[in-house]
Amino acid sequence: MPFNVQEFRASLVTDGARASLFDVMLTFPLVAATGGNAPGVFGSAAQQVTFRAKSTSLPGDSISSIGLNYFGREIKIAGNRTFPDWSFTVINDEDFTIRNSFERWMSGINSHVSNLRMPALISGDGGYQQDAIVTQYSKIGEPIKQYRIVGAFPTDVSAIDLDWGAGDQIEEFSVTFAYQWWETLETTDSSSATSLFQTL
Repeated sequence: MPFNVQEFRASLVTDGARASLFDVMLTFPLVAATGGNAPGVFGSAAQQVTFRAKSTSLPGDSISSIGLNYFGREIKIAGNRTFPDWSFTVINDEDFTIRNSFERWMSGINSHVSNLRMPALISGDGGYQQDAIVTQYSKIGEPIKQYRIVGAFPTDVSAIDLDWGAGDQIEEFSVTFAYQWWETLETTDSSSATSLFQTL
C-alpha cells in the first residue's frame, strides 16, 4: 500500500542498482587499434576503453506506432523497431591512444582528403562495424545485466575544449555510435544471445 515506508524499504531487496557499477568493452578494427585488441596487452585501445569509459547508458528500446483513422477515431498499430544512437564519454590521457584509434577508425570509413573507404574496412576483420558490450554489476561485483551492441561504428567524436584556466581538469570526449541492434540474455529471442557473457 502507498505511504508505507517500511514496505518501500522491503521492496528494495538489494538496495537498488547503482549507475556507477559498469564497464564497456569494445573491439576496434585492426587498422584502427593502437596496440591491438588483445586484453592482455596493457595500453591497447580496447583495454583502455574498459578503464576509461566513464559514462554511458544501457540502450533504450523503441517501437514506432502507425496511426490509422476510422470515422474520426485514431487506431494505433505497431510499426517498426528503431535503435537510437548509443554513446559513451572517455577520460583522455596524454598518449591519446583511444582518441587516435577512433580517429583512424573514422578516417578508414571515409578519409579526410581522398573521400574513400579503406579496403580493410570493407571486408574482413568484421569490417568497420564492431560489437561492444556494456555490463552492469551488482554491489558485490557480479554481472547482473549485459547488453551486446551489435555492428557498431562511430559517427561522431566530440571536440575537446582547451582552456588556459582549466589547469585542474582532465580532458574528456564523447563518442557516438550507430549500430544495428542490441541483444541481452533476459529479453532477446535469439540463440545468438546465449554467448553474450563471453568477452569480446
